Amino acid sequence: MSAIITATKLVKQYPGITAVDGIDLAIPKGICFGLLGPNGAGKTTTIEMLEGIQQQTSGTVLYKGEPLGPRYREEVGIQFQHTALQEFLTVRETLELFEQLYRRTMPIPEVIELCSLADILERDTRKISGGQRQRLLLALALINDPELIFLDEPTTGLDPQARRNFWDLVKLVKSRDKTIVLTTHYMEEAYALCDEIAIMDKGRIVSQGTPTHLLSEHFGDVVLQIPRADAENKLAMSGLSTVQAGDMLEIRTNRLHQTLHQLMENGINLDQLRIRAWTLEDLFINVTGKKLNP
Repeated sequence: MSAIITATKLVKQYPGITAVDGIDLAIPKGICFGLLGPNGAGKTTTIEMLEGIQQQTSGTVLYKGEPLGPRYREEVGIQFQHTALQEFLTVRETLELFEQLYRRTMPIPEVIELCSLADILERDTRKISGGQRQRLLLALALINDPELIFLDEPTTGLDPQARRNFWDLVKLVKSRDKTIVLTTHYMEEAYALCDEIAIMDKGRIVSQGTPTHLLSEHFGDVVLQIPRADAENKLAMSGLSTVQAGDMLEIRTNRLHQTLHQLMENGINLDQLRIRAWTLEDLFINVTGKKLNP
């Protein structure tokens, strides 16, 4: 699968600090690519260089094999985390305003249907909900029918239902052969949407691949959780290694059936047993040593 955008030895330096330290990226056409990182990792700076908003100190960014230029600005869509909309305009008027900024556009009725805006078209943009505003901002990023779309933390501040509705919308956009570059602080969101992720820390990419591959690469086991009050003494006698996590004891194992049999042989009550697979949040903490907080 050919890359739609590539970054080679990308560096961004500010006085006294290297924000991005020689990263390489090749984002295939037609996927949702997630860029994750704790605050200060260089993620935002990287995205801004890929978007063409910031100029790199050194290295190259190529779109379809060419340096960023007028063609790129016509074929890219960006949904910023914070966007100021023109006041006193309706949703319909806002779409029509942005349509005038491009030579090639997606028909407005198509954008309205794609982003589920029909029920709020005549509403003042100051009087729409957070979820409706995010749908409108995505519509504005799509108005020029871009091939490559940047979504910068698009669901921050949304309630869980609005967030999941937005996920469905992103999947629908991607199904139209669009390439999406997503930044997010929600690991569940990255797992649900991204075909490939890269985790940044201290200006470098520290892990990259599909979510499934990265989890299997870093964690070859599962976690059993048992209430400490029910099993602490018996677990100590069983010879199984445990880690205390609040009021639970955790056992890591890559031989689930054998471990369960061992627990039963030692008379441990399994009524409150939980079996937990590793998550992207576990992976993030494992490779960066930090939690990813909005």
